Amino acid sequence: MSKQTINIGTTPNDGTGDPLRTAFDKVNSNFDESYFTSIILVNQSNVATTLGGTIDSTKQYFIDGSIDMSGVSVTVPSTGIFISGTNLDLSELTCADNSYTMFSGGTAGNVFMQDLSLEVTGTSSQVFDLTDATGFNATEFVRVNFNNCTAIGELNGYRQGLENNTGRFGGTPEMTLSGTWLGGYFIDTSIVRGLTDGGYSLYKAGTAFSMNSRFRTNQNIDLPASASFFNFSPSNFVNPSTVQVTGALVSRNGTFDSTDSNITPNITQADLESAWSNNIGMPNTFEGGRLTVSSENLTNIAAGSTWYTLNAIWSASGLEHFDSPASGQLRHLGNSPREYRCVVNFVIESTANNDIGIRLRKWDESASAFVDFTERRRDVNSFVGGRDVAFFNFIFNVSLDQNDYVFFQVRNNSGNNNLTLELDSDFVIEER
Repeated sequence: MSKQTINIGTTPNDGTGDPLRTAFDKVNSNFDESYFTSIILVNQSNVATTLGGTIDSTKQYFIDGSIDMSGVSVTVPSTGIFISGTNLDLSELTCADNSYTMFSGGTAGNVFMQDLSLEVTGTSSQVFDLTDATGFNATEFVRVNFNNCTAIGELNGYRQGLENNTGRFGGTPEMTLSGTWLGGYFIDTSIVRGLTDGGYSLYKAGTAFSMNSRFRTNQNIDLPASASFFNFSPSNFVNPSTVQVTGALVSRNGTFDSTDSNITPNITQADLESAWSNNIGMPNTFEGGRLTVSSENLTNIAAGSTWYTLNAIWSASGLEHFDSPASGQLRHLGNSPREYRCVVNFVIESTANNDIGIRLRKWDESASAFVDFTERRRDVNSFVGGRDVAFFNFIFNVSLDQNDYVFFQVRNNSGNNNLTLELDSDFVIEER
């Protein structure tokens, strides 16, 4: 519609302008044209021709009230769909049809939704079945509730996803992530309550799921007896430390149990892909590890003041993002964090009054070279009963990038007397 120009007359009060009613009709027409240029109002009477018709990706679809979508499905085009409402209570799309999908599209674009609720309750029904047309689109759900949903459904091959201030209330709201995601999926400020029991997960890996960036969440969740939080495997994530659960609150029927393995059945906090911290009701990741002397072995000193690898039978424990590639070594497998401290508790037996030195040695993978830390020296104490030992209790700070590893060397600065690292001596690598 073209702009309606009001005739104001030639001079004030000359009687040649538009009558007052005519002028205000033109004002209303101009307002309607301006206001609705970018908005399509969706209500119960027109839903079949608006959301059920060809989607106009240049328009914002505004949900006016609670709308029954029975018999109406939305086909998301490659150019995307943009939907908003008044708020979570006043704007709602519902459907109780069986074998129903509310939003589908084999070549879909962006899906942006805010300030509304979605409810799909029929048997074998779901909210989404969408495959990204290009692999560079996104889904965003801002102030969106999923109420009593049989399933949220599948998102395949999107670049990234975002949830901000979302809720899952009732039903079995499983979301499936499939295909290659070049970006990640981030859930910030989200609550889950009152779910129906069953063997499902809030988030699960679908066909050929691979995420190049992070899956991050801080959700407040109460699960029923058999459901899981997420069902991913380490192989679904390309990079270390990209399954990020931070500040989450996870209970099952109101009870917190961080030893409940069914919360995340196929991935643990210790896996290289995990970075879990400050959570209640599920484990946290403590990057590092411990080597403890489980059996004593003599370290032969062929020449005084010469460095030798400290010999022992070592047992590894608490390895998270670390392994022990060879006896006495701890290796960093991840790429973040990189700042660690090494806590040392060694008791070394040798000849009384000998000056014993130890040092931390690091293999720097990027430089293909060893880095030697400052020597720490102690005298061998002569105790009653013939037990002559030196005590080493201190902390090193060390930067460890991926595939860097550390171990300890020892030397006798007083001669070539042999020495033994005693049983239960240990060192620990932990994040600073």
